[in-house]
Amino acid sequence: MSSSSESPMTSPTFDTNVFSADSREDLRLSPDDIVPKVEESELTLADVKTEPSAEDTPISPTEAPRVRRGRGRPRLYPPRSPTVSSKQTKARSKTGCTTCRKRKKKCDETRPFCLSCQKNNIHCEGYKAVEIWRSGKERAAEGRTQAGETISRLTGSIARKSSLDVKFELPPLMTGVENDVDRLLLQHFVSRASCVLSMHDDQTKNPFTRILLPMALRHEGLMHSVLCLSASHLCSINPAQDYQDRQTFHRGKALHLLNQDLERHRAGQGSAMIYDDSNVAQILLHLLHSICDGNTSGEYKMHMIAAKQIALTQKSKNPEFQTLFDEFFYYHWIASQVTSLDGAEVPMMEDFKLPFQINPETAGLIGLSDGLFGFISKISNLRQKLRTRIDNKIEPVMDYEALIAAHAIDTGLRGWVCPIAPGTPRYTVSMLYRQATWVYLYRTTQESSPHPYIKEAVDNGIKYINELPAEGWIQSNVLLPLFLIGCAAFEESQRLEINRAFSGLMAVTGLGNIHFAKETVDRVWELMDAGDPESWDWERIINSKGWDFLAT
Repeated sequence: MSSSSESPMTSPTFDTNVFSADSREDLRLSPDDIVPKVEESELTLADVKTEPSAEDTPISPTEAPRVRRGRGRPRLYPPRSPTVSSKQTKARSKTGCTTCRKRKKKCDETRPFCLSCQKNNIHCEGYKAVEIWRSGKERAAEGRTQAGETISRLTGSIARKSSLDVKFELPPLMTGVENDVDRLLLQHFVSRASCVLSMHDDQTKNPFTRILLPMALRHEGLMHSVLCLSASHLCSINPAQDYQDRQTFHRGKALHLLNQDLERHRAGQGSAMIYDDSNVAQILLHLLHSICDGNTSGEYKMHMIAAKQIALTQKSKNPEFQTLFDEFFYYHWIASQVTSLDGAEVPMMEDFKLPFQINPETAGLIGLSDGLFGFISKISNLRQKLRTRIDNKIEPVMDYEALIAAHAIDTGLRGWVCPIAPGTPRYTVSMLYRQATWVYLYRTTQESSPHPYIKEAVDNGIKYINELPAEGWIQSNVLLPLFLIGCAAFEESQRLEINRAFSGLMAVTGLGNIHFAKETVDRVWELMDAGDPESWDWERIINSKGWDFLAT
């Protein structure tokens, strides 16, 4: 067997000499075919710089020119060419609301809550507080301060701020006078409201500032009643919401405290209860509040009933306060009969005097101290009797008793002597009341038609009104006689003067009931012009409107 036949498991051997010289020459590589290995090295500035060549020239006009690379190290991510770059994106706003930023929605940045959230019925969390940039030193100082405060709290030695850096609110000086508006109301009561409700512009003689105000300093409920009355008057002059809110507040507090006092007195005294002077003063002020407020629902009546019970059953130990209460209560009680259908008769003496006496020089209201309200009360009682005869169709309306009563009133008025010295505004206003009382009597007993007698009486009454000062305390007593004279003005020239007087009275006093008194007079004039015989009965006219107010 030849040597070429070897075992299959034997590795073959090669003889390098089998290749001929020619074949080795063919396998030899040329220098161009050999690619040397280049080690990675950092580029140098010389490698980056290249000279412009012809290849940099655009091939065609439509091809974009190549951007020359700037000097320096090559960028890792070079910018795109203008033709390749996409639409520039706008930076996101960081001032949107918290909700829109969480939802990654566009925010219209409306404050305090954006409209986008409201349109989508989503709760808007509002905007983050603007953080003021602070340097590293400032942040470090703040961190040290916070750390110091934390340590102080832990050790129980918190550093207190200096008292010079803290503004402490001053406590109220008077009980019930709680804020700046209340202090304004108290000042208004002293300087304006008390003068409107009385004939004294001197605070040392005005009974409200001289008698009631010192009582209010010692009684919280009375102070709330004073501020409520002042707020009511101020609202009629300047209807601001702050005054209205304080009026409601003080009225609620005053009535609550009054009811508490009355319940406490009932529990301790039983049926024969004696009211404290402070509670009696509260009742009087709530009665006057219905006048300032212009209330037409008859609210004054519940206070009038309580005051009537007090007037007939008890007397104050303070004679000055008792005189104040008698004067103001009887004045409004008798005046209520002029505008109300259900007025009760006031007990009078035979000489038309009230059951008490008041010094004309110190009186706060005209009509009581000079005795004229005794005549007015008699005329109101006569009107009620005549109205009853008319309703029951009893003829004649003016019977013998009514005629005698009218004659006695007329005779008494003609013999009346004014207790005030002539030449003063108090004398003029007293004469105005006398004139209005006679007009009241004429309109009660005579037909509702023009007549020279009533024309002369109204003309003289207008002359008294024009003689009075246009401003000041004297105007506080003009409404009642002005109302009575106005209800008898048949002539157009008289009505012009009456309208002017009403406008001036509204501007000076600011009482809320003047408007309703004027509207009643306008309705009486309409009935006069229509020849209606019922134009004399203005009480029924007021009642038909659903009103019940005091013309005082």
